[in-house]
Amino acid sequence: MVVATVLAASLNPGGIIAWLVVGLIAGFLAGRVMSGGGYGIVGDIVVGIIGAFLGGLVTNLLVPDANFGFWGSIVVSFIGACILIAILRAVTGGRRAL
Repeated sequence: MVVATVLAASLNPGGIIAWLVVGLIAGFLAGRVMSGGGYGIVGDIVVGIIGAFLGGLVTNLLVPDANFGFWGSIVVSFIGACILIAILRAVTGGRRAL
């Protein structure tokens, strides 16, 4: 029930747009930093959003109940996206997976 309430609260139009913007920025930056050329707009958004989830898990383990704001969300998503790209490259042997 709590998960449904959190999802319903975060799925307003402003929330969806914010997720897409954060995902795009984080995915783009991670694609550039991780010795790649990026994955295109849709791929960067996907990498950034999955990275936001992974980064959120990692930061929640290190700093529970922290609120980082918009710019902090980009940093957390960037860290998670870099972790995701590293995992994908380790599993696929360096090929482009997305």
